[in-house]
Amino acid sequence: MEEKKAIVFNIQRFSIHDGPGIRTSVFYKGCPLRCPWCSNPESQSTQQEEMWDNTKKENVTVGKFKSVEDIMEIVRKDIDFYLESNGGVTVTGGEVLAQKEQAVALLKQCRKEGIHTACETSAYAPSEEFKDFISYIDLLIMDIKHHDTNKHREKTRVPLEPILKNLDIAIELNKDMLVRIPIIPGYNDSLEDAQQFGQLLKDHKVVEIELLPFHQFGAEKYKYLEREYEYKDKAQIKTEELLPYSEIIESYGVKCKVA
Repeated sequence: MEEKKAIVFNIQRFSIHDGPGIRTSVFYKGCPLRCPWCSNPESQSTQQEEMWDNTKKENVTVGKFKSVEDIMEIVRKDIDFYLESNGGVTVTGGEVLAQKEQAVALLKQCRKEGIHTACETSAYAPSEEFKDFISYIDLLIMDIKHHDTNKHREKTRVPLEPILKNLDIAIELNKDMLVRIPIIPGYNDSLEDAQQFGQLLKDHKVVEIELLPFHQFGAEKYKYLEREYEYKDKAQIKTEELLPYSEIIESYGVKCKVA
């Protein structure tokens, strides 16, 4: 039976921000969330789409269908770098859990070949699927966008509860993990939000988190996709501006750093 190919919008070699060491990051296309600050808006649709390439000065098709072996051929090129730097492969998106079947097959092959595996995920998925998926992951990196389920749904279009349930599963399984919170202007950036996050993290036994300051790195992509960008007039958040926020979270016994 022929393997079903997954739709991937980027495979980034020599990545240093998606886990330890030098990594190859595989970006799966498609996401159930619709965060309006998303820096990769081309990742949201599960379909191929046209996007302006400002380097080539022409429209290009975003999304290519690839088998596990197609991806592994790229991954294997950098095995020496993984070994020297304690790096490996990171599956991300979009939302990698939206194409769980192939992602798991890829992770299994990586493990078979002795390659460290990591993922970046919203953790929005049925709990049994999530539990199965993370069993093939050496490092779990997951985001929490808000502490209040109504506000979480307001911007992301999905509820918070399944994400927190999966967070509990990962902690119960003692997974090596990093929880991250993107700090978004006017959404979750107040010191009151920091207090609420601190209590939530303490309640769920999270011991360490990372704050991701809002940036404008993906702003041009909305124009290239001919989409409106809700945050185009919002100023980027500087690292030092989040130090009081970080201190409040640490007062709840949660180690906190700012990316």
